Amino acid sequence: MALSAYFASLSLLKLVKNVPGGIAQGLIWGLMALGVYITFRLLDAADLTVDGSFTLGGAVAVMLILGGWPAWAAVLVAVLAGILAGMCTGLLHVKLGIPIILAGILTQFSLYSINLRIMGMAANKALSVDKFDLLLSSRYIPSAIVTAAIIALALVSFFYWYFGTQQGSAIRCTGSNPNMSRAMGIDIGFMKILGLSISNGIVALSGALMAQYQGFADINMGRGAIVIGLAAVIIGEVLGKALLGKHLNFFGTMAFVVIGGIMYYIVVVVVLWLRLNSNDLKLITAVIVALFLAVPYLRDQKKSSFHRLKVKEGKPNA
Repeated sequence: MALSAYFASLSLLKLVKNVPGGIAQGLIWGLMALGVYITFRLLDAADLTVDGSFTLGGAVAVMLILGGWPAWAAVLVAVLAGILAGMCTGLLHVKLGIPIILAGILTQFSLYSINLRIMGMAANKALSVDKFDLLLSSRYIPSAIVTAAIIALALVSFFYWYFGTQQGSAIRCTGSNPNMSRAMGIDIGFMKILGLSISNGIVALSGALMAQYQGFADINMGRGAIVIGLAAVIIGEVLGKALLGKHLNFFGTMAFVVIGGIMYYIVVVVVLWLRLNSNDLKLITAVIVALFLAVPYLRDQKKSSFHRLKVKEGKPNA
């Protein structure tokens, strides 16, 4: 009886009203997931810089806009700042021999102080859409969805072209087989630095857009970004393979990574609509990621089991 009363108290209209906001945020985080995809899948590296470079993008964009810069120029500078952050991680890893995961942690750790200094030693900085001409804002959600979708489509199209070029293919080859890449004359150190720089540049772009969307930059806005990015990548890949199977190409994979970000935030909207404790969101995210990571493995295990059974049944009796 209490359960039926609980569900009766939920407003379906409120859920429908909140979905567009979830889609807008999902698109922005989907851009960040593209950056994570470059390191996680193409470079086969676990880069933890993103928690810091996401905040870096937001801090740089907000401070420049407050200083009178147009929003588009502030976003470009934020991307450059993210590229520099990724380059620092790459140099620590390639030139100093620090493992990539530790190099990312060191850069992320140092970016906390850098981001504070960028924001004038303030934990957050507000940015009003009434005073500044922003690229997108939560005040105008339909416009924000269109803007974020156009940027996402442009990025996916650009990366589809770029990673088909000689340099882009060298980055992919480095992540796939570094020993073979070195034997082919590819400077794998430079490719790692380049890949990390591109990745964190895109993450900073996402942070700059998110700061404008929510109307402020906060020192903790990037906390847990790597988990959200991985969730979007895994969800997108599983959905893409489930819907398109063998017809899923590189363009489709990147597009589904962005869609994975949307799906993740729709789940967030549903969780908040169900009036669950928002403090449990990290736990729910971890469970979602674990489930989607397990799906391909369990599916392969099931196919393998059926294959072994078929082979066993096909053998003649001794």
